[in-house]
Amino acid sequence: MLNFFKKKKEEPENIAELLARFRELKEKFEKVSQELENLKKENKFNIQKVGIVRFNPFKEVGGDQSFSVAFLDGSDSGTVITSLYTREENRVYGKPIKNGQSEYLLSEEEKKAIEKAKNQKNGKENKTKLNSGRISSRFCRKNSKAAGSGGFRAY
Repeated sequence: MLNFFKKKKEEPENIAELLARFRELKEKFEKVSQELENLKKENKFNIQKVGIVRFNPFKEVGGDQSFSVAFLDGSDSGTVITSLYTREENRVYGKPIKNGQSEYLLSEEEKKAIEKAKNQKNGKENKTKLNSGRISSRFCRKNSKAAGSGGFRAY
């Protein structure tokens, strides 16, 4: 049987050839190591952790159709997005997260979504479970104006 695609393995004939091959391997290894370090640095800014909490903020709507989802990078920075569903409309709020904190007021569900994301190790959720409950009463005040910080209001 013919082996056209297999390269013949040439054994080094003397110590000089062996040392030359080791130098080549060392150079390639250093290059791969540097590329790996660059990838590690760049990866810190990619989304690495995701946490989602579904909840039912209003009694008149059945099911947990509202949600908060946090997208975080390696330094726990990113964004949290909350969708509040009612029969008449759907409201969506986005808030920036820096080092696990936000300059805007966060609902309990948003905090839980952030904690779920922060508790992930290598893209896998930690065993700790966070219960999703109703949205905090401070966000459901009748006739309240929507705050500039992304506060919620009930209708």
